[in-house]
Amino acid sequence: MWTIDELVERVAAALAAEYSGAPNGRVRDVPDRRAVRWYATTGLVDRPSAMRGRTALYDTRHLLQLVAVKRRQAAGSTLAEIQAELAGATDAALASIARVPEDLLGEPRPATAPVRPRFWAEAPAAPAPPPPEPPKAAPLSAIALTGGAVLLLPGAPTPADYQDIATAAQPLLDLLTARGLLTDERDSR
Repeated sequence: MWTIDELVERVAAALAAEYSGAPNGRVRDVPDRRAVRWYATTGLVDRPSAMRGRTALYDTRHLLQLVAVKRRQAAGSTLAEIQAELAGATDAALASIARVPEDLLGEPRPATAPVRPRFWAEAPAAPAPPPPEPPKAAPLSAIALTGGAVLLLPGAPTPADYQDIATAAQPLLDLLTARGLLTDERDSR
């Protein structure tokens, strides 16, 4: 694998022989880093083969594509024409157009760090099982107490429970009223 700078150096070396440059002078003779990224963004060249951290890595196919693009530009073709011709081209077809010297086609050095897998090229994983159903909540019952307080219970009290609850809640209601958190219904009558 090559970094973008190493790829650009190899493209320059490959074009050093038999390359007259673009005929109109409006196109760079050798692509720079920015041009390589733009070609990949537009689909003229494949996206990087792998990433090492934030560093994009390129291989022999990228070298063939870039040199083929530059040779076609030197022959007067537009980028649209080149893209139409080279889209989906095999490595053999690219090699015949690019005519890259064999010594530059040497296997790219292996990446020193593990290469991230191409998740988009793998079969999708089986869907995860649905989460278990949460337990059903018991219906709540509301009991109105004095001073505007409401007690919520997870069940339905019996009629006899209401008086016992009111009696047991009275000390708490007195405290809340004394602190101004509830209104004293006896004062509002």
